[in-house]
Amino acid sequence: MNEAEIRAGVIEVLLTIAPEVEADELVAGQSLRDQVDLDSMDWLHVIVGLHERFGVDIPETDYARLATLDDIVAYLAARVR
Repeated sequence: MNEAEIRAGVIEVLLTIAPEVEADELVAGQSLRDQVDLDSMDWLHVIVGLHERFGVDIPETDYARLATLDDIVAYLAARVR
C-alpha cells in the first residue's frame, strides 16, 4: 500500500467520524484535532477506525505521535504490510 492509498484511507476514516470535514481543506502538517475540532472520544474513534481499516495495532503510547495527517500517514506506512 503506497502513501497516497494510506492518506485516502485515513481521510475516509476521518470522514466517518466527522462527516462535515472538507477533505480538500485539510492541511497535512497541521494538527488534525485542531482542524476538525475533535474531542477526546472522537479522536479515540479515529484511532480505532485506523486500526480496523489498516490492521495496525496502535498502542496508547503512540497516540501523541499521530497529531497531523502527515504523521499518521508516515506512522501507518511504516507498519502496513
